[in-house]
Amino acid sequence: MTVNGTSAHALPPYLNEWVARQRWFASKGTVPVLQSIGEWSLPTSVPGVRIRTSLVYDSSAPSEGAGPERTLYQLPLTERTSPLPGAESALINSGTIGSGTIGSGTLDPGTPDAGTGYVYDAPHDPAYTEALLGLMLRGEVSPVADDRQADAAGQCEPGATAHSVTGSRVLRGEQSNTSIIYDLTDAAGLPAAPVICKVFRALHAGENPDVAVQTALARGGSDLVPQPIGNISGHWIDIDDERVSGHLAFAQEFLPGVEDAWRTALTAAEAGTDFSAQARSLGAATAKVHFDLARVMPSLAVTPEISAATITGMRQRYRAAVREVPQLAEHAASVDRIFDRAQTAEWPALQRIHGDYHLGQVLNVPGRGWALVDFEGEPLKPLSERVRPDVALRDVAGMLRSFAYAASTIAMDYADHDPAAIAHWASECRTAFLEGYAAASGQDLLARGALLDAFELDKAVYETVYETRNRPAWLPIPLAAVRALCAAAGPVS
Repeated sequence: MTVNGTSAHALPPYLNEWVARQRWFASKGTVPVLQSIGEWSLPTSVPGVRIRTSLVYDSSAPSEGAGPERTLYQLPLTERTSPLPGAESALINSGTIGSGTIGSGTLDPGTPDAGTGYVYDAPHDPAYTEALLGLMLRGEVSPVADDRQADAAGQCEPGATAHSVTGSRVLRGEQSNTSIIYDLTDAAGLPAAPVICKVFRALHAGENPDVAVQTALARGGSDLVPQPIGNISGHWIDIDDERVSGHLAFAQEFLPGVEDAWRTALTAAEAGTDFSAQARSLGAATAKVHFDLARVMPSLAVTPEISAATITGMRQRYRAAVREVPQLAEHAASVDRIFDRAQTAEWPALQRIHGDYHLGQVLNVPGRGWALVDFEGEPLKPLSERVRPDVALRDVAGMLRSFAYAASTIAMDYADHDPAAIAHWASECRTAFLEGYAAASGQDLLARGALLDAFELDKAVYETVYETRNRPAWLPIPLAAVRALCAAAGPVS
């Protein structure tokens, strides 16, 4: 069996059904037919346990999804000869070894012991979590898993210490990855700072921007990001039969007991508490991270061709959105006016940015201030776009939209709140954030107004499509933003 020319091995039906229920599975509402194109394994000293990670494609995807952008998933599993106590919710399947239930496809536990076998979602299994972090901290290479054409190697950041794992748990609520929180002790047996390790579920050839960007910032001396601990990268044969590499997992400093800026802002908005000081400091922190990114990673001068292509992309996204959100059509002339102004404006140099910036991507750390996280970029975009230098104002626009969403959430949830007061709260946050960014960056954002308007409009148009597909009751939020931006653009002659 092949997937675009690559040798593939069928996975058992129970795995197809399990994957269909996972939040990180992209094709919601369908049951995949998974084909493993490679495996890598982890050593463990735990008796009766085998750890293997399959790299899988969904061969049932529609023909238009069968090209290079088809999603490659990472599926870490543990196979046990006896059940894991307290892990019932992580149990994927059980059956008699050798009967074809556990041992079908690529999941033969390979043990001579007869009896019942148990397959678990590995991030919930301490045998896997300890082996995963150990591979990273020791900088070792995984042993070969049969002939499955994949391997993995750990890399430890300078200064990171090999602590002992005393406990681990999976962070709940994530959509696109699986994060494991580790409790550790140092060489003396004393509690050490905890670590969080993100296991990437969707894999891409090339450097994952979350790893590359955050590591570059930390190595450059930034204290506005969690400190990286290490990462695991791997090699596999892609659907074009080429050997490629990419990141599989990333460990970093865990900041326990903190709230993200989204929750902090919601609490303030609900209480009607002024949030402008926090918004101003967040603007300054954002500008500092942008400055550091321009310092530690390559930048690119803007040419007329680049600016024209960027605006053309915005126009195309708007036209595509109109087909799903017909209410956008009435703003066509004003939308063109905003994009025309942006294309003729003065553009700053392109640089690496966050790429998916909003209040949920910032942590409010007591005694430390803001910390920016999750530099993976917009998950729906191809990796080639997410690693490309961009205009820093795209991040600014994303945060402005996030303040509007925080206010709108309160307005929707609390009918007794004064809409005018909530709108004023959002306006104050917006102004303060821009003031903080301008003061820290030295940029005159008023002079960048035409460009910022275009990026904010582009973001709001994207939101209309997202809400139409996922939360139709929320559609009025981005539609109001489109309407306001178009009204501010002035009458169309």
